[in-house]
Amino acid sequence: MSKTTISRRAAVLAALSAGLLGAGAANAEITIGVSLGLTGPGASLGIPYRNAFQLVPKTLGGEPVRYVVIDDESKPDNAARIARKFVTEDKVDAMMGSTGVPSAVAMAQVAAEARTPLISLTPLPPLAPDRHRWTMVVPQPTELMMSAVAQHMKAHGIKSAGFIGFSDTWGDLVYNAITSLSTANGFKIVTNERFGRADTSVAGQVLKIIAVAPSAVVVGASGSPAATPQIALVERGFKGPIYHNHGTVNLAFIQTAKKAAEGAIAPTGALIVAEDLPADFPNKAVALDFVKRYEAMFGADTRNAFAGYTYDGVLLLDAAAAVALKKAKPGTAEFREALREALENVKNVVGTHGVYNPTPANHNGLDERARVLVHVVDGKWRLMK
Repeated sequence: MSKTTISRRAAVLAALSAGLLGAGAANAEITIGVSLGLTGPGASLGIPYRNAFQLVPKTLGGEPVRYVVIDDESKPDNAARIARKFVTEDKVDAMMGSTGVPSAVAMAQVAAEARTPLISLTPLPPLAPDRHRWTMVVPQPTELMMSAVAQHMKAHGIKSAGFIGFSDTWGDLVYNAITSLSTANGFKIVTNERFGRADTSVAGQVLKIIAVAPSAVVVGASGSPAATPQIALVERGFKGPIYHNHGTVNLAFIQTAKKAAEGAIAPTGALIVAEDLPADFPNKAVALDFVKRYEAMFGADTRNAFAGYTYDGVLLLDAAAAVALKKAKPGTAEFREALREALENVKNVVGTHGVYNPTPANHNGLDERARVLVHVVDGKWRLMK
């Protein structure tokens, strides 16, 4: 671990000690290890994930909680190493992270080996049974979200779509989801172009897409790097709709793409457009409250899906801890097992993104109430009517 990372970790831990992110020592204190990509290509996601810890309750299940937050620099090997530190040195009761699918997958392996619950802050591919047992997933499943895109494409008569996405697990997840939905919705995916998260140009890939003249393009990227293909497509005169996924919906994407962001379409959770939702929308009140407090602290229009995932993950832990504490004390293997069992059985946890009803077979528990379609209008994400 670099001196810079060690220094950054020390600063975060100092904030924890000062009470910004946690609570004072107590016999029943619960410890949560959090690995986030606060630097590197995932930083535009990682920083909002971290920001939300300033808004979460200072207790879980009524007991004090301490969050140990470390920057994994958006690197899967770092995320795995940090996860091992959490379980061997910090003796955490659960982990949260990370900001990219490869990093979260790496953490899931450690969680299974150490029999420690992991709250994944990014969607994951199907996991082996041992990893599934110990990993809960907060964000909406990729296929659930991309089905909203597929239905929109069908409604607008789109018959062909190009694809460009990350050359990693997240790109695979989005590609596989939209491809699996294509036949039933009457369109065909005609390209499968990829790029690295840190790449600054996708000119070659975009030229290949334009050459086959698709009616639309689907982007399988996230955060500010998703702006790279958006800009390239607009600059080269592509006039069809450009669809993204729920990993794109934040201010950093718009700030990076600037005018080229106009018209971009994506699925997301309720908090992005909370004010525009019907009064009876199931989680409107929670989303509105979170948005108000987040933007009061971090500025107007800073709302984003990723901070909401952190908040929802803590709400799940809070509900589960209340049950687990009746069976065992924090810091023990018995508590970690009780927490894992409770996490997959909590009911009707109303979060910023939706209503969570996980089961032993479904470690997410969200349904179609957890998604809306938004588009960029005048530099802001707006609900599509």
